[in-house]
Amino acid sequence: MNRAALFDTVPKDDPLLLFPGGDTDYQRVVKLLDFKKRDVAKASQISIQSVRYDQKIPKELEERVREWAVALSLVAQYFKNEHKTVLWFKTPNPLLGNIAPRDMIRVGRFKKLYQFILNALGENELPTNP
Repeated sequence: MNRAALFDTVPKDDPLLLFPGGDTDYQRVVKLLDFKKRDVAKASQISIQSVRYDQKIPKELEERVREWAVALSLVAQYFKNEHKTVLWFKTPNPLLGNIAPRDMIRVGRFKKLYQFILNALGENELPTNP
């Protein structure tokens, strides 16, 4: 692993404004993915009654939504456009078995999706001159 790849797991900036003041805007993340409360509960493996986005947000939910926000931001850095980023997450992808990335998250396959995103971004980087 080269030194640059070590830091590629975190977005360089916040193109979708998902981290205002360093905190995650949980509701914006969920809205961009077009998730209902039921989807969030399933994807984060918590009860639907526990889904909330205030100061009492369950730790597991906080961690999951932050991970989704990072993935959204990484893809947004590539597209440089909110609409295209959301479209990518909602469009079935043949490289993912014709499943939309948002559906992979919804059914609990986020880690596989995240690795796919990192690999794709790594392959699409322009070579730099030494």
